[in-house]
Amino acid sequence: MRLPAEAGSPRPRLLEPGLPGEPGLERYRVEAGGSLTLRLLPGDTMTVIDIEGRQRACARFERPEAVGLRSSDAELFGAASPAGETACFAAVEATVCRISSSTAEMEVTDPDPNPPSPLRVLVRRARPLAPLEPVLPEPLARPLQLDLRIDRATAEAYEVTAGQWIQIIDIEGRQCSDLLTFSARRLAAGVERNLDVTTTRTLMGTLYPGPGLFSKYYDQDMQALLEVVRDTCGRHDTFGLACTSKYYEDLGYPGHANCTDNFNGALAPYGVAPRRGWQAVNLWYNTSIGGANAIVLDEPWSRPGDYVLLRALTDLVVASSACPDDVDPTNAWNPTDIQVRVYDADRTFTKGIAYRVTPEAEPTLTRETAFQERWGAQTRRVTEYRGYWLPTSFSAHGALEEYWACRERATVMDLSPLRKFEVTGPDAEGLLQLAMTRNIRRLAVGQVIYTAMCHQTGGMIDDGTVFRLGENLFRFVAGDPYSGVWLRELAEQRGLRVWVKESTDQLHNLAVQGPASRDILRELLWTSPAQPSMDELAWFRFAVARIGGVDGTPLVVSRTGYTGELGYELWCHPKHALAVWDAVWEAGQTDGLIPLGLDALEMLRIEAGLISAGCEFDDQVDPFEAGIGFTVGLRDEEDFIGREALVRRRASPQRVLVGLDLAGSQPVGTGDGVYLGRNQVGAVTSGIRSPYLGRHIALARVAVECGDLGTELEVGKIDGYQQRIPATVVRFPFYDPDKTRPRS
Repeated sequence: MRLPAEAGSPRPRLLEPGLPGEPGLERYRVEAGGSLTLRLLPGDTMTVIDIEGRQRACARFERPEAVGLRSSDAELFGAASPAGETACFAAVEATVCRISSSTAEMEVTDPDPNPPSPLRVLVRRARPLAPLEPVLPEPLARPLQLDLRIDRATAEAYEVTAGQWIQIIDIEGRQCSDLLTFSARRLAAGVERNLDVTTTRTLMGTLYPGPGLFSKYYDQDMQALLEVVRDTCGRHDTFGLACTSKYYEDLGYPGHANCTDNFNGALAPYGVAPRRGWQAVNLWYNTSIGGANAIVLDEPWSRPGDYVLLRALTDLVVASSACPDDVDPTNAWNPTDIQVRVYDADRTFTKGIAYRVTPEAEPTLTRETAFQERWGAQTRRVTEYRGYWLPTSFSAHGALEEYWACRERATVMDLSPLRKFEVTGPDAEGLLQLAMTRNIRRLAVGQVIYTAMCHQTGGMIDDGTVFRLGENLFRFVAGDPYSGVWLRELAEQRGLRVWVKESTDQLHNLAVQGPASRDILRELLWTSPAQPSMDELAWFRFAVARIGGVDGTPLVVSRTGYTGELGYELWCHPKHALAVWDAVWEAGQTDGLIPLGLDALEMLRIEAGLISAGCEFDDQVDPFEAGIGFTVGLRDEEDFIGREALVRRRASPQRVLVGLDLAGSQPVGTGDGVYLGRNQVGAVTSGIRSPYLGRHIALARVAVECGDLGTELEVGKIDGYQQRIPATVVRFPFYDPDKTRPRS
């Protein structure tokens, strides 16, 4: 919690995490199993940081005497190094250093789980680079067909052939670049067709423009021109024109350089007629629709080195600009250069959207899970989910069939994107007791508990499950990758001796759900006499097991799920993922096992009254308002983060989560207003047509005065007033409200 500055003290500076703010300070990341080579000059200092702790590493110096060492190799950190431990080196002479991070697989049977983790390296230069000397990221591949610098306030035109890859790089961050494309063949024939954002929005099913990029872009004749393959920023504009002379003239800047005039000049050699304004993809232009339905703008989200990777779907003439706008926040008031690189068509690049866990973190592109090789052969309908690709539905079945298979037989689903954190050490229990709303001290070895994690005001950071593997060994499974950062920060603030290490990449999970799930796994899994058998494994318990016998594939099986049915989750190392999938798939065929996608899962979880981040809760919503007040242990004397706030909130509740039974066949969705007469009293958090009930249902957060069973409300559509759907507050879960199915 940030305290106000004392009277007379300097005002705090503007915080811009992730942007270069200190000349001469370089930041690097070394992944587990990776390495980094740096040249240190006299006076430079290098600091290596063990971010999560317990990560062995080595620094090898070409001239060890340059940093005061006798040996070339310096072993860094160890099995007991705390999170954040540092190793510092000061160079008195020039030398080359190679930092290597060791890697060791974490098996599910490890008695002391220690997943490999990354390192951070900071280099403070005695003679910093000049501020106007930006460093370009390494090319994605070689050779380059084009490596073009577009100077600030200019535009360039260039040609690419079908299949080639176009990388547009924001070199220094917070700089916009407009993009035009034309079919080269049609342009040569005298047919001028630029990419058209209205046509693109129509074909992509998004008529109302929004921030971000479409997967493809089309011209006015509906011919596909470009495919978006990667985006490391996530915030762009598809609203308006590239900047024009009129825009600056109306602001009082006649003659100001603008992208439209720059495009006219760059495209003239191709016979393109000049225009007063060009439709464009406005890369990194941070605009949105404000509360008055007007376009508003702010400084871009892009960081130095952010890029968009596109693939040409036909031979193209392309024009790119480095926007000259310096009269508003469009380019953070300081226009800079743009870099364009073109790669051969025979290269292959994975699709991905980048995200950052914290503003300072390096971007991580969307990844494939270890199970994708199997389920990917059954569908092309995928979506990005928490940094991974997951299937929405399967071609041979569809969401409705997948839903009924889970209700009546069995399904298998990849849920590997769930974040796993190994929490170990003498204070592991104390940290989780402090961070979670449930009483972790009551958790027995072999037991799982569902809990919320709140910040000081009682708002939810995340929900998830805690597994107790031993006296001081826990595993927290959650949705948000930031949860691990929060736990580490909390441990550091309280001086606790505990390690919180992310194990998501070492522990993938497969959900086997449905009435037949126990029968399928009973014949498949072997457990030792010290572990419960499948028939003995109780709800919210887990066991260490193997597939096929004592020497089979190791895994952990837990009786947990997100469907409201009897079900299990299998947790294994990614190297065993295909073997686990194949074994489950083969064993389940006689019971009608089929794969399950996210669309069917959404129906299942809403019917079961299970909450989802961004729908039923966020950091403004407490567990009571999210419908999981049972996770808050206020009767215990144990303290936890947010306890005082939750005591006050429970004493004076304002909103409550309810179930709504809706009249008619009109669907409702997240954000639709809930009304009592003319006045809005809440909002829908999730809504579906229930296959089980045969009608539309919803979860909604409403004022406590409207939360009683039987209360008659309305859900507003269009503007909330012109169309109303009658709704009745009913008990939820809608399906199996006493949870007899998962307990069976």
